[in-house]
Amino acid sequence: MLPKQWNLLQPDKDLAAELASCCELHPFLALLLTAQGIGDPDEAMAFLLGTEEDMDPFSFADMDRAVERIRTALEKHEKILVFGDYDVDGITAAVSLYSYLKQKGADVSYRIPLRDNGYGMHVSDIEAAASDGVKLIVTVDNGISLLEEVKLAHTLDVDVVVTDHHQPSSELPCAVAVVDPHRTDCESICKDYAGVGVVFMLLCALEGDGEAIFEEYGDLLALGTLADAMALRGFNRDLIRRALTCLNHSNRPGIRALRRVAGCDSNDLTASFVCFSLVPRMNAAGRVADPAIAAQLLLAEDDSVANDLAAQLQECNLQRQKIGAEIALQAQSRLEENARWQYDRVLVLDGRDWHVGVLGIVAARLSECFGKPAFVLSVGEDGIAHGSGRSQPGFSLFEALHSCQELLVAYGGHEQAAGVTLKEENIPAFREAINRYAASFSAMPAQEIRVAFKLRPEQIDIEKLALMQLLEPFGNGNPTPLFGLYNMKLDNIASLGNGSHMRLSLSRDNVRISVVRFGMSPAQFPVPCGSIVNCIVSLERNEYRGQVNVSIRLRDISYADVDREELREHILQFESLMRREWRPEANAALPNRDQLARLYSLLHRCGSWSGTIEQLLKAVTCAGNGELIVPMSALQLLIALEMWRECDLITLTDHGDYLTIVPVPASGKADLTATTLWKYIERGEEA
Repeated sequence: MLPKQWNLLQPDKDLAAELASCCELHPFLALLLTAQGIGDPDEAMAFLLGTEEDMDPFSFADMDRAVERIRTALEKHEKILVFGDYDVDGITAAVSLYSYLKQKGADVSYRIPLRDNGYGMHVSDIEAAASDGVKLIVTVDNGISLLEEVKLAHTLDVDVVVTDHHQPSSELPCAVAVVDPHRTDCESICKDYAGVGVVFMLLCALEGDGEAIFEEYGDLLALGTLADAMALRGFNRDLIRRALTCLNHSNRPGIRALRRVAGCDSNDLTASFVCFSLVPRMNAAGRVADPAIAAQLLLAEDDSVANDLAAQLQECNLQRQKIGAEIALQAQSRLEENARWQYDRVLVLDGRDWHVGVLGIVAARLSECFGKPAFVLSVGEDGIAHGSGRSQPGFSLFEALHSCQELLVAYGGHEQAAGVTLKEENIPAFREAINRYAASFSAMPAQEIRVAFKLRPEQIDIEKLALMQLLEPFGNGNPTPLFGLYNMKLDNIASLGNGSHMRLSLSRDNVRISVVRFGMSPAQFPVPCGSIVNCIVSLERNEYRGQVNVSIRLRDISYADVDREELREHILQFESLMRREWRPEANAALPNRDQLARLYSLLHRCGSWSGTIEQLLKAVTCAGNGELIVPMSALQLLIALEMWRECDLITLTDHGDYLTIVPVPASGKADLTATTLWKYIERGEEA
């Protein structure tokens, strides 16, 4: 329900002009840099051209010990096990280290655990390795929290080298070496490595030749780092920019096959395309099948084998999409059955035997739609719930889980993505505890859209697109620039493709442009033609039959005369009201007769209504020509809808990013003053 917060950066034009003059940059490029907070000439040139900085792999704590132990294993021909993880970062890290050691003649194997078995290495894995004669286990993209497991390995005469990039606790595993940039005693300047990035630095330390390692494993470095959404800033950004070039020119049969099934075997890969096309296909194996399929693809030496494995990943991805859509519908049903949950600061939804492989995707969808952190839990037959959470910047899921750790069997992750395991009986207490932690924030961080600056439609051309590409790769820490098109007239809406997408025709000052909106049909788009709107858009490259054009993609839209900050504040007030944490003045909050009559007439005339609160408020308060008819606040509108729902006069489904409202034929006259919400607002009474 919460609209995204538009943050118009409004860069310093004088500073941009000075930067453009000093560095001989195009004014548009200088504006983009200053919008990113880069106004210093030296910093700007380093951002555009990269730095000559050569990161020393031995600046990592314990790197010397890790190298020494691995070299000893090579010399003695000891059995080595590389233990990875089921996501793309863990898979690329495992494949990189395994391939390198194999080339060095090592007696090495790798293990990619099933997602169903949970994150990280378990006791059973260590026992199996010991019985198989393994003398050294090297963990990649996991291991930093394996305190008891590493102790067990030591008793079984198995050494462990941990390489990880997750946050450590106050106690480190008693391994031979623990290589993690987040160790307090780690002197590595860069802290933004993915798991595959830490392994890459390990390989550089082992080989003593970073260029050779780049040539051989740069493609896997790019794939794993982009997949894990690591921050692209400083040294890590320079590293991935180079690595992305390696990925584009990779001769690895598995990469070529993956690009073919994704339909990008001829075009240059951007970071965005890697994240939204290649990564989901690779991750799909671990979500619905065996993640080893993805590892086998990257290790394939034959095109025929690689093509077969890529086809399997394509099928896994289709299956993943279907399962994810089904669970999303079931999660929505759970929310409808427990309507009060939607007003929580953190959503916690659980279901029986939901496929654990897609829980993170469903949690991300809920977090995106509702504008708040979300956890999705699946309860198994053993009464244990496994789940995934997703969040916005500013609210750390790891810290939130740490605050209620006494209720959990296990947990781990990052600020914006985390996993959790707990007993089914503790789910209600967990929901309460994590929301109590969230209540300690003066305000929950908003879901934000950062807008570089406003553009006039006539300013959009192919040159701007080429200038933007100088800022690649885009991703976490270096987001794709978004632009504001303000006071645009919506002239026409047409369907695209099979009807599930659409094209908007917008105009201003006699300049007309086309803007595409994916994932929504014209029937689902409730802003009527003739409206004056503000749009947030991205500019993307579209190549067809050798002709390159600018594709303008709609990211968000609002009526030009709506105060979005006020709208957001009213929605937050309503949620506080529904949690009984705040009580407004009755005279200012309760809707009057004229407002109720106008809303009633609109809903019954439509038969059913689907759209955002902003759009419904506009339809209730204004005539078709935009003239104000009945003043009404968003808070009053939400209170009216909730009271009608309580009286069974409407069914209301909150999908997060839009509402569906269907009037119900009344059997008699409803008394709104008898609703619990009316009583609470007017007299402070609680049912």
